[in-house]
Amino acid sequence: MKKSKKVWTSAVVVAAGKGTRMNMDINKQYIDIDGIPLLARTLKVFEDCSLIDEVVLVVNNNDMFYCKENVVEAYDLKKVKFLVAGGAQRQDSVYNGLCQVNNEAEIVVIHDGARPFITEEIIEECIEAAQEYGASTAAVPVKDTIKSADEDGFVKKTLERSTLWAVQTPQAFLKDIIMKAHKKAAEDGFYGTDDTVLVERMGMPVRVVMGSYNNIKITTREDLIFAEVLATRRDKQ
Repeated sequence: MKKSKKVWTSAVVVAAGKGTRMNMDINKQYIDIDGIPLLARTLKVFEDCSLIDEVVLVVNNNDMFYCKENVVEAYDLKKVKFLVAGGAQRQDSVYNGLCQVNNEAEIVVIHDGARPFITEEIIEECIEAAQEYGASTAAVPVKDTIKSADEDGFVKKTLERSTLWAVQTPQAFLKDIIMKAHKKAAEDGFYGTDDTVLVERMGMPVRVVMGSYNNIKITTREDLIFAEVLATRRDKQ
């Protein structure tokens, strides 16, 4: 992929969920992983990425002050320009963040706050792909055999594994494209499982960028065990 010129790039980091599957007293975004809050780890990568000009952080409305004091200020995250309250669903939260993006932004990168093991390289590759193609997503080839089943639980067919990708974030877009896609989805009452599907339904292409199997989303207590291993390894580098 050819290197593109530097353009103003905003990141919308979504951390508005309650993490109910963790069944813990604290929101999963603020759980310490090897001594550092999960969300702080995520934001530090964007802080250090030279292609990112600002971060709009979307959090649960009840966590606003806690996050500002214990993550943004505690870890001196200067690129975080706005803290925005999340919406009823993830898609609503993303849109709330998009509405606060700097007017100068040409590219918007959307990332899950609960994916702390993203790398600067993947962020940069997604940005470059979005500049060239309009939209991109990090993803990894699936390792397992995938089958589709009917409503009674019987296999209908086995899907061709070589064409299947497990989608991750970051996902990057030309700002005009992702704003139009979100507005169109809102008009239609459509909710997608990620942001690229909103672009796809408008007939626009999405470029796949190789992600990482380490770029896990922390969802369950079991994920925390793997996360501790990854964090310890990364912190020693």
